Amino acid sequence: MAERKVAVVTGAAQGIGEGIAMQLAKDGFDIAIGDLEQQRQKAQGVIAAIEELGQRACFHAVDVSQRDSMFALIDAAVDELGTLDVLVNNAGICDVVPIADVTEAQLERIFRINVFSVVYGIQAASAKFEALGKEKGKIICASSIAGFEGFPILPAYSGTKFAVRGILQASAQELAPKHITVNGYAPGIVATPMWDYIDQELGKLNGKPKGQNMADMLDSIALHRFEYPADVAGVVSFLASDKADYVTGQTVIVDGGMQYR
Repeated sequence: MAERKVAVVTGAAQGIGEGIAMQLAKDGFDIAIGDLEQQRQKAQGVIAAIEELGQRACFHAVDVSQRDSMFALIDAAVDELGTLDVLVNNAGICDVVPIADVTEAQLERIFRINVFSVVYGIQAASAKFEALGKEKGKIICASSIAGFEGFPILPAYSGTKFAVRGILQASAQELAPKHITVNGYAPGIVATPMWDYIDQELGKLNGKPKGQNMADMLDSIALHRFEYPADVAGVVSFLASDKADYVTGQTVIVDGGMQYR
């Protein structure tokens, strides 16, 4: 009987995280969903879909901005599912605020959720891999195309996504002797609630009707369609697989042809 594999995915009750959780389940992973307590009901639907694929799944409430909460998530996932092979640091938020208007409170919140969580996740997962005696482990973190080229009106968000790339590059080098790889994915314009919010907030600033900002962005995509969670999940699937054992410290852009690096 094949040994069971377990992946923890944060922010997996909806959007990109849900797509990643479903794809990894199709790849044969049992899934621990880490998300906010208020997302518990949505997560139950994801769990049901994963179980239909023949994999086990569970939900644990987590505040990714808090170190103790991230460590507790990893502990709970192992307690319930038996082991840990992959952590996907997916959870994140976005603020649509011009640089002149960014507040201290907004900076504190977005950096704690988007950046601190990545550090805490790497710490918790790498410690658990070692405690379990794993021969290897994989940590995969969410950046963005805004982490390669800053977006106007998204200065704080862009800053967090640049930071993720730096953290995962340094961590990849430190953890390589333990055979732990650390990589990232950088989505473009994804048809998720986050981009609905971005479209809405941009409209408040530039006066465009709902949906117009998204429509305008379509012309910047070479493949001329918006991205879906499954597009991102395919890249994460590769990074979580044995095929990516020799890949570390990299952030893979998956944007349909917007940026070329």
